[in-house]
Amino acid sequence: MKYWKFYLLSLLVILIDQAVKLIVHYNMEMGLPGEIHVIGDFFKLHYTLNPGMAFGVELGSEYGKLILTLFRLVAMFGIGYYLYYLVKHNAPQGLIWCIALILGGAIGNLVDSTFYGVWFDNALYGSSTPWFHGQVIDMFYLDIWEGIIPHWVPIIGGKPMSLWPIFNIADAAIFIGVLMILFNQKRFFGEHHEQEHKTVQQQGL
Repeated sequence: MKYWKFYLLSLLVILIDQAVKLIVHYNMEMGLPGEIHVIGDFFKLHYTLNPGMAFGVELGSEYGKLILTLFRLVAMFGIGYYLYYLVKHNAPQGLIWCIALILGGAIGNLVDSTFYGVWFDNALYGSSTPWFHGQVIDMFYLDIWEGIIPHWVPIIGGKPMSLWPIFNIADAAIFIGVLMILFNQKRFFGEHHEQEHKTVQQQGL
């Protein structure tokens, strides 16, 4: 149970993420026709396909999607091992839970990228194979702000900008995990280094 309780959180994120995506796919019409307003125009359910990373960022290459999927696959094993390493070395519980959230989110989107091109026939047009070219299903739409950036802002001043993030459960898990680590990095990593130092001293004795 020392290890598995954290992996169980990752599994829970994956199951909830996939369940929501399946519900959206089978019960919502894609795009504006199927849009559901939950909190006015601010928070909506909006079925869309994301060919790239979070918030629609794509790799501009013929093999960009394949590279992204393979990167996610490697990252999954890397994060999974890192989670094991942290538990083994008695890292702060908060840090381990955050990594478990990130792992679950990473695998959740990896499932889409790997299999949805086959299961739901949503692979990018022109893909050599539907495997590893599936598009991620997003549905939570926050219509935060749209306007012109003030001219006094360096580089981007005077340019139009829209803050319309559309994401899924997996994205949210990754975002929360990363955000909590950033906000608590001094406590998390400070405690971790102190614990490792104590372990080394005990082993030396």
